[in-house]
Amino acid sequence: MTLPLDDREGFAAFLLRLRGRGAVPKALIAAFEATPRRGFLSGQFHSFAWSDGMLPIECGEAIEGADLQAAVIAALAIEPGNRVLEIGTGSGYTAAVMSRLAARIVTIDRYKTLTEQARQRFEALAIGNVVARQADGSNGLANEGPFDRIVAWAAFDSLPRFLLDQLSSGGIVIAPIGPEEGEQVVAKLTKVGSRFEREDIGIVRLQPILRSVAAVI
Repeated sequence: MTLPLDDREGFAAFLLRLRGRGAVPKALIAAFEATPRRGFLSGQFHSFAWSDGMLPIECGEAIEGADLQAAVIAALAIEPGNRVLEIGTGSGYTAAVMSRLAARIVTIDRYKTLTEQARQRFEALAIGNVVARQADGSNGLANEGPFDRIVAWAAFDSLPRFLLDQLSSGGIVIAPIGPEEGEQVVAKLTKVGSRFEREDIGIVRLQPILRSVAAVI
């Protein structure tokens, strides 16, 4: 897919920022380029699509900056046969990008509105390897593992050890860990036997993981 002319400048600036931080896998760049980011945002935010700042979406939520999304997806090191669980569908953009790298994505969100909008976007882009559903992601998706990769876009207050059982051997979890108020650390947790090896890859301020699904929206 070719980006529209007025979008290419923003995408080029995004790539320059990424390359300034180190090598960027070609497959990841291709996945971002093939996924029209503007289609996941309200019209008034199109000119900011490739910015590094968070942008509002429905249900009082926000889409993370493009740079953070790229850093997290790169750290997941998704391989073609991987099965991925995403906790926090949001706009659906990151699931759409990852769908071009993995075999199958299961993406869950507590908001029915976000889940349904994401489904419509996947259908419009003919993305067939993503399953989106409304679910409580605070404990992962225990009945559907193991997954090769798990990514959460909301913060846990402590190390989510319960996700070990939902990971395949050598699998990777990336999740923000820290207090509800203030900064959290983005941790990359690799399953080694019955434990995690931890590598911290950044600092964020994201909303805490919430239990249960939203009753109305």
